[in-house]
Amino acid sequence: MWHYVTRRPWQFGGIFFLIAAASGCGVAVQYGMKLLVDAMATDDRAGANVWYPLGVFIGLIVLENIFWRLSGWAGCRTVIASCVDLRVDLFRYLTGHPMRYFSENFAGALGNRITATSKAAEGIYGSLAWRIMPPCVDFVGAVLVLFTVHWYMAVALIFFVALVAGIIVGFGIRGRHKHQRYAAQSARVGGELVDVVTNVWTIKAFSAREREAQRLSTEIGIEAKAHRRSWMYLEKARVIHDICLALMAGGMLIWSVVLWRAGSVTPGDVVLVSTLTFRILNGSRELALALVEAVQQLGAISDTLKIVLAPHALDDPEPQITLQEGTIEFNKVAFNYPDGRRVFEQFNLFVPAGQKIGIVGPSGAGKSTLIQLIQRLDDVQGGCVMIDGQDISDVSQDSLRNLLAVVPQEAALFNRTILENIRYGRPDATDEEVVAAARHAYCDTFIRELPKGYETMVGERGVMLSGGQRQRLGIARAFLKNAPILILDEATSALDTHSEAEIQAALNDLMQGRTVLAVAHRLSTLMGFDRIIVMQHGVIVEDDSPGNLLTAGGLFASLWQIQGASFKHEPPRA
Repeated sequence: MWHYVTRRPWQFGGIFFLIAAASGCGVAVQYGMKLLVDAMATDDRAGANVWYPLGVFIGLIVLENIFWRLSGWAGCRTVIASCVDLRVDLFRYLTGHPMRYFSENFAGALGNRITATSKAAEGIYGSLAWRIMPPCVDFVGAVLVLFTVHWYMAVALIFFVALVAGIIVGFGIRGRHKHQRYAAQSARVGGELVDVVTNVWTIKAFSAREREAQRLSTEIGIEAKAHRRSWMYLEKARVIHDICLALMAGGMLIWSVVLWRAGSVTPGDVVLVSTLTFRILNGSRELALALVEAVQQLGAISDTLKIVLAPHALDDPEPQITLQEGTIEFNKVAFNYPDGRRVFEQFNLFVPAGQKIGIVGPSGAGKSTLIQLIQRLDDVQGGCVMIDGQDISDVSQDSLRNLLAVVPQEAALFNRTILENIRYGRPDATDEEVVAAARHAYCDTFIRELPKGYETMVGERGVMLSGGQRQRLGIARAFLKNAPILILDEATSALDTHSEAEIQAALNDLMQGRTVLAVAHRLSTLMGFDRIIVMQHGVIVEDDSPGNLLTAGGLFASLWQIQGASFKHEPPRA
């Protein structure tokens, strides 16, 4: 929080000055009222000088409101800008986590946490500036003014306010964990909501609306229970605060009346003490509530930061990778899952530049893990992965991934236009280059048939398009990126025969002149490759050209027979 204040020291300093000035004017208004009452409390009404104190009184009211409005204008710009910086910084840090982190946390909960943290930060800034600072200025001003009336009263006010503040702050700190529980459950419910809405087709397909409603009702009930506990704790703090301040206000007023009867103070002093006391009463009530709420909001922020700002599992060095040829090498790589299951041990693989290599094997063989390690979506526990002899853990993640174009099993599209989704591969590409990439990917025709063409919104995750259309947009994105290393991860496995044929033609064009690693379930799509490796239990059990593997009678030949030997394909390379 303080970090974002120091980014804009003059703006925040100006806000605090304006608020202090407004609050100071507010206290001075009470003193102006005292002067007016004393001027009026004379027997010579005609000769009483009431116009000067009246002018001071009205002038201070006008000045106070001007300062308040200026502080609001400055706060509107500064606080919102700081909260924007906070959200963007949290997003930047969040996206630096490895993919494993996102598989362990609800995507919706993470998004809700960032939004909630921004709102809590805005609340703390607002509370500090407009709810905590004014009562503090009022208190200091009241003490100074009361010293002009009777110094005993000033000392008593200091004692009472310090006592009440200590009680309320201690109360708030003890209840912080209650709001942390509420914030955590609220984030969980947000994640559950996103999860069920994302999977609404599954809910409908399995007639599970009522079941999911009951499940969600249980989670929301837990959230409501935590919310009630947090709220009731706040109400207890309010009761204690009101009792303490009622005693203080009543005592100060009775004391001032006793002093007036003794002739020690003027009627204006009695009015001054009463107005200041009730101003402090109302201000301290707001201060106490603001302190409790600020502590609760800090609890919510702390809960979020513990999750979002967890240390990155992957470091991100500054050196940039330099491409020379495009060779890829796994050198004695060891990798285990977080639960301890071993995937690779002393794994070795060398892929020369420009070679097209297929990766096949039964489920759990380590194919997808191999692809993830090349992209450094996870780090190896032993050995290293190198591109052109450079350890990818020693270079920046962005510079590494700029060399890679990835076409996954299902292209991930944003709820943006087709033009924006294709251009994601190279943000500085012109419209003409985007269209050229679409033509290479055989998707220009269907795009132009859409009502808005390239300006068509694709919907969340591309739901407005068919699977084949989404996949072709993913290929167009890879064409536009024009990276020297191409990774295909089951790029055609979920498509029908017609779509697969069109996309395979686009992929054949895309693979020209690049180093290619392709994980494929349909072995027929790899028959034109230079080389195929067959993996089993994290080990390469076969490594040869497609034709030689078919005639060798090993695991690849067995997988081929299982899928059916009647695939139509070009003559395999020997």
